[in-house]
Amino acid sequence: MNDADTRDGGRRTYYVAVGPGQILTDRGAASFEFSIRATEAEIDKLEELFQEAQDAEEDEIFDYSDSPLVSDSPENETYDALFMEIYRMLHELGTAETKRHIESMNVLRQGR
Repeated sequence: MNDADTRDGGRRTYYVAVGPGQILTDRGAASFEFSIRATEAEIDKLEELFQEAQDAEEDEIFDYSDSPLVSDSPENETYDALFMEIYRMLHELGTAETKRHIESMNVLRQGR
């Protein structure tokens, strides 16, 4: 851990690719959309949210009881809520550029 990490509460810079749910420490390892500063505990929570979203997506894909054309299922609502939480967390932990980008996407609902 370097001095910057100790001054910043143990936070490190991570690079996040939302689509594949990747959280990287190496900027050049893969494409990413967002830079964040987070503790290990916050990264653990973000990884958990990505896993829950993946599980919800898989549940939706393999649920044949509903029409594939209907997207208002509870599983879809769970998936959407998880991604809303992911974007909130990315906004909270994000660099100034990340915060501006997420705000420009209009994905954060007001009043929550």
